Amino acid sequence: MDPSAHPVPAGTIEPEPEPAAGTMRPLSPADLARIAAIAGRAPSLHNSQPWRFRAGRFSVDVLADRTRQLRRADGTGRELLISCGAALFGVRLGMRALGHLPAAELFPDPDRPDILARVRLAGRAAITAHEGELLAAVPHRHTHRGGFAPGDISPRLIAGMRIDAAAEQAGLLVLADPDQVALMAGLVLRAAREQAASPELVGETASWVRSAAEPARDGVPAFALAPEDDRAAADPRWLPQRDFGISGTAPGGEPPSVTAVISTPGDSPADWIQAGQAMHRMLLRAACRWVFASLQSQPLESAGLRAELRSKLGLAGHPQLVLQLGRANTAAPTARRGPDQTLIVDQAMR
Repeated sequence: MDPSAHPVPAGTIEPEPEPAAGTMRPLSPADLARIAAIAGRAPSLHNSQPWRFRAGRFSVDVLADRTRQLRRADGTGRELLISCGAALFGVRLGMRALGHLPAAELFPDPDRPDILARVRLAGRAAITAHEGELLAAVPHRHTHRGGFAPGDISPRLIAGMRIDAAAEQAGLLVLADPDQVALMAGLVLRAAREQAASPELVGETASWVRSAAEPARDGVPAFALAPEDDRAAADPRWLPQRDFGISGTAPGGEPPSVTAVISTPGDSPADWIQAGQAMHRMLLRAACRWVFASLQSQPLESAGLRAELRSKLGLAGHPQLVLQLGRANTAAPTARRGPDQTLIVDQAMR
């Protein structure tokens, strides 16, 4: 965490109101480590994991780690907040794994804007069968950059993902018209050309690629990148992949079955966090059925292209994420930082 943005000194916890006597036990260090581990599996731009978790006796705060913000690609911090929103959903799910009912509040302290959310214990209830499925999908959910396996995606799954989006105050638009997918591909290419013209941005992107020999627990492993090919030009169902500066070894396969856009009613920091929660919730539902997503953010990293996309798709809301979905029979999830690197715990709780 950038010391200038650190909301409180590491290792200290501000006093928090306790639940009514006898209604709830405090979170133990083991509980907190489990919550942080589940939340740390959230998707993020270039697997940058721009979050920290601050533990209280009855709550967990989600903090923005500005030292991990991609300043060139994400100058506004929009994608950082989307990533942290995904982690926030992970905190909520982690509390459910322990049988707690979570109550989340965004930006609980106006004087400390990098405290993005506070999730308090709000009761007890056994997890549902669906929540159990989501938890089981956490370890193998991953961003998929290679080809997909044969097989369509059921309308029932898409309907469930729409319900997930609505529950997090977001929307999911499936691009059923091939012309809409072609429009999206054109915007991706334009964004790629604009970004390729910036040596600083190209260098920033390449800095997040990790070789097999590197022990890093963040970034994009080279094995997860698609090899250089012309599949997007050969098949209009593909959106061009981001150029990380190297040719990867991800195996080829079928094109994606679904191209979709996640949108939010507004375009404020709170909306960005909601988009991240919706994304993670939807992608975990999909991973329960071994359906994975290739996430496309390049055209949304340009304010002009975002506005053009919104206009040409006739969106009432604001586009926040583009994803392509398909089936995969194997999973190679990327590495994550552990609770020892992301969790700030009061010394008295150790």
